[in-house]
Amino acid sequence: MSNAWRAVAAVAAVISLATCTGAAVSTAPPSARVTAVGPVFADVRGMTLYTYDADRPGLSRCYGLCAFAWPPAAAAADARPAGGFMVISRADGTRQWVYKGAPLYGYFRDAKPGDTAGEGDDGVWHVARP
Repeated sequence: MSNAWRAVAAVAAVISLATCTGAAVSTAPPSARVTAVGPVFADVRGMTLYTYDADRPGLSRCYGLCAFAWPPAAAAADARPAGGFMVISRADGTRQWVYKGAPLYGYFRDAKPGDTAGEGDDGVWHVARP
């Protein structure tokens, strides 16, 4: 296989992986669920959501490779605020759920609902708690 075809195959694999690990777009705000680390917020698929210490209230600082590993909790165009949940527009034009100002994210290493592999990652990622 030529180097060009290897590059195409690598890009296709990354796109495929991104599609599998991407956050589900939702009109409904996240909900609480109980995990091994206690109650957390989860997306519509039941996947644990996280917060990032580098973010500022209502402002995500996770883009590029960061957003690949920590996909933003995607909000549908018609998603509406509820309780402490709001929707922000990201710099890339997508919409993201936030809780009390903290942008919410999934984690690519969480394989099934209730997983919390991202808790404490790099000392700056934390499960989003009710």
